[in-house]
Order: sequence, then C-alpha cells, then structure tokens
Amino acid sequence: MHTLLITGPGGAGRTTVAAATALAAARAGQRVLLLSGDPGDPVAALVGEPGGQPVQAAPGLTAVPAGGVLVARVDSGEEFREELVALQERGSALLGMVGARPLGAEELTELPGAEQFALLRALRRAAAAPGVDLVVVDMPPLHRAVATLALPAQLRRYLARLLPAERQAARALRPVLAQLAGVPMPAQWLYEAAARWDEELAAVQAVVEAGTTSLRLVAEPGPGADAALRTGLLGLALEQLPVGAIVANRMVPQGSPDPWLAGIAAQQEKYAAQWAGDTPVLPLGHLGRDPLGPEDLTRLPGAEALVPQAPAEASPARRAWVVEDRRADDGVLVWVVPLPGAHKRDLDLVRRGDELLLAAGPYRRIVPLPSALRRCTVSGAALADGELRIRFTPDPDLWPRRP
Repeated sequence: MHTLLITGPGGAGRTTVAAATALAAARAGQRVLLLSGDPGDPVAALVGEPGGQPVQAAPGLTAVPAGGVLVARVDSGEEFREELVALQERGSALLGMVGARPLGAEELTELPGAEQFALLRALRRAAAAPGVDLVVVDMPPLHRAVATLALPAQLRRYLARLLPAERQAARALRPVLAQLAGVPMPAQWLYEAAARWDEELAAVQAVVEAGTTSLRLVAEPGPGADAALRTGLLGLALEQLPVGAIVANRMVPQGSPDPWLAGIAAQQEKYAAQWAGDTPVLPLGHLGRDPLGPEDLTRLPGAEALVPQAPAEASPARRAWVVEDRRADDGVLVWVVPLPGAHKRDLDLVRRGDELLLAAGPYRRIVPLPSALRRCTVSGAALADGELRIRFTPDPDLWPRRP
C-alpha cells in the first residue's frame, strides 16, 4: 500500500489536487481511499455523489463509495468526545477521590488541536485498510501539516520525560509512599494511559516515516507561494520528511497572444523551473474556473500524471544527519544537518545536556545527540550549500585518551 500525503500553502488547491489524484488513480485501476479532515467535507463535492452505503474501510474508519473511490472524513469533534469520555471512565476512582464531576459527552466541545490528533489517528487506521492500493490524505495547510506530522515524535519525547522508564520502580513504592504521605499516590491508570498513548503515537510515527509513505506539496507558482514553499520545505527538512513531488497548480497555457496571460504564464514557468531541483515538479493546468465536480477534475490538463509512480516516489530517501570525524585534520567532529533553502538568519541552536534544540524559521526540533557528540562541546556552526555543519570539540575530561 502507498500512502500519499498532500499539503501546500493555504489557497493553493491542495483539496482539489487530492481529489483529482484519487480519481486519476482509480481510473488507472487502483483501489483508492481518500481521507480528509476538512470541515464542510469539500472533497465529497469534488469526487461526486455517494454511490452506496457507508462501509468499514478499516477498524474505526468509516468510508462512503463515491466516484470510484472510498471517501472517509475525519470527525475530530466525535473523536475528542469519545476519547475524553473513555479517559474519564478509566480515571473514575481518582476523579471521585477529588470530588470531580465527570463531563457528559453531549456537553463536550473539542479543544484547539483536537483535529490534529483525530487526523493522525485516522491516518494510522487508513494505512492498515485491507484491499486498498493507495491512501490519499488531504492534509491541512503546509505550516499546520508540518506541525501535525512532527507531533507524534514530539509527544513521545514529552511522555518519556514526564513518565520515564524508572516509573516501574516507583510503582512498587506507591503503597509505602501513600502511608507516609497520608494521601493516595497516582493511580495505575495514569501509567497505563501513558503507555497506550506512546504505543499509538509510535504506530502513527511509523506510518509517517515509512518508505511506503510519500509527501506532495501543492503550490501555484509565483512569488508568494515561493516564499511559503521555502519555509515549509525548511520545516520538513528539519523533521527529515522528504518531499516526493511538487504539484505546480493552475498553470496557464503558454503562447497566449494576450500580453497579460503571457506574462502570468512566463512568471509561472520561471518559478516552476526554480522548484524543479532534486524534486520532480508535476504541472497541473488551469481549467479557466474552479473545478466543481468529478467531470471537471478529469479535464484538468496533466491530471493523469498525478497517479503516484510507486515505488520510486513512495520511498524518497530520508537524508541522514551524518557525523564526520575531522579530529585528525581540525580536531573536531562535525554534525552535518541538511537544510536546503535555509538562510543564516533562519537558524538557531542551543545545547541542553545530551540534546540539541534546533530552530529553523518558525520550526523547532529537539534531537538527542549521537553518543560520540555527547562527550564534546559545541564549538561553532556554519551554513553552506544547504547544509548546517555543527562543530563539536571533544572534551578532554570525557574523551578517551589515545595511548
């Protein structure tokens, strides 16, 4: 199975491209599941009227046949209510002890961020859907998509810090501590819930980082999209999430006698050519108006080229962060972090214990240092040719001395 994540700057037409991709793949003979978390369900209007009763595409994921594909919409509000009610039930003893009144499902309103968790949970379920060749996911706009895809690894790090592995020893001491303190210690359900969350987050992270998952960006070539795309690509590079292709959407035909249209076409060609470095660019023509249904999507110039060419696009290489041993020449180790398109003003880094906090534009990531670098001090960094090269000088008190 191939999972295709589609995102792009706001207004770039990512939902239209996701629907067009799903329909084109279905016409090519693939069994397709189209997943969307957009409120109002714009995907359903694009692929056509439902062609049957809802089906269980995967455990916990309901889809409706339409236009030759299965369409599943994420209901983040329902997911939030179900999860919080279940959490209250598991912690009922503790809630009763402190005199709390449980909330009913009918009075719960989802909190900001709930849609991200619901989409990630649906993504994990969709990736396990039987009998499906391609899962197309209509992701949020680019900036939010980067944050969503980075969320599983970030939350797993938080859980490891807040409830570390040593909690196993703490469990045995809980009855003794309860007698000494005179109050009950945290209940077993807290640790069980944390373990369950970590397991779910690990499963989602595995889907995001799998070789069968690829990422496409949709943008309308131009100066505004170019800036947004550069920033988004920087965030994806920081998270080591490679991009399989860029869809240059709403391309105006070349050769128009109208100077105004010819100028737009020339500008689009210029920016599309700039994007076509190591990443394939798929041009998708302008229909002359907004597509309104499946017939319009089939008439989009270049729509057939949207069908993923697995396995080539399904497994773009994740660029490793390599440690270069330059002790013999310069007396340092160099950690090479690929950040194509970055500017010096975008970057910041802070060493905290055995971790390094990296900031690239609006994005931040905390990564554990490789074991060799933990025995070193940061002595400098430089950005050149799209690579951040961080210099580490071995600490003589920690580094083994050569005989």
